[in-house]
Amino acid sequence: MNGTRRLRELLRGTAIAPTLGVHDVFTARLAQAGGLEMLFLGGFGVAASTLGLPDVGLLTLTEMAEAVRRTCQAVTIPVVADGDTGHGDLQNVVRTVREFEQAGAAGLLLEDQVHPKRCGHFQGKEVIPADEMVLKLKTALAARKDPDFAIFARTDARAREGIDGAIRRAKLYADAGADVLFIEAPQSLAELQRIPREVDRPLLVNMLTGGVTPILTVEELGKLGYRIAVCPIETLLVAGRAVQRLIHALQTTGRGDLPADEMMTFAEVKEALGVKEWLGLRGGTKE
Repeated sequence: MNGTRRLRELLRGTAIAPTLGVHDVFTARLAQAGGLEMLFLGGFGVAASTLGLPDVGLLTLTEMAEAVRRTCQAVTIPVVADGDTGHGDLQNVVRTVREFEQAGAAGLLLEDQVHPKRCGHFQGKEVIPADEMVLKLKTALAARKDPDFAIFARTDARAREGIDGAIRRAKLYADAGADVLFIEAPQSLAELQRIPREVDRPLLVNMLTGGVTPILTVEELGKLGYRIAVCPIETLLVAGRAVQRLIHALQTTGRGDLPADEMMTFAEVKEALGVKEWLGLRGGTKE
């Protein structure tokens, strides 16, 4: 079963799917090996890991599509890719959908921010008129070749129009045919509770550490009615802190071999990368 059909099965189910926003291919392989059923490839993590730059619209479509391609080639579970604003106008939306679909993504997330966008939990966001976003969504839906390729509609209107405006937009995007709805950055438990009551579509929710949205458990979010719970940049946060600890240890002790509970073993890394399988192509067994 291909990624798009597997994602559709997840969306048709009753259980919430927990997932991570992976920031590179190695992390994606670890997430799959750890039992996650789907992955999210976000622009924040990709911009940070490939460019060392913030998520303020600097990542190009070509760069993101290549990251999608590398990730999808390395895993077999569905990957939903961050399409930002579609990287421009309607023509750009068409190309974004086709590039991501060809790269192997199971779905694409499209947002209603003004281009160039900002991270959803940054200040100073602006949104396009709702009718323009509806046109983008309809264009994206028409551009896909595989009808199972899922279009996720994200609205950042909470920061500009309040929760009422954000829910109003989500309903419009659902009427336009979006497969999954995502209201970014609700600011209270009451808002998290209200969204599933009023938006009749599968819902994605972002659990960003340090963001404006209260953090709930996956179980709690599932009971509220959400279908996908994403920890969007936590792999980047964890990896960054681990590297900082390694640097500190090297500078203070002169050693890079951290305690066993703070590092993967070399054997574990080789297993995650499939070293035995690759060496086996030549009949070799040594590693």
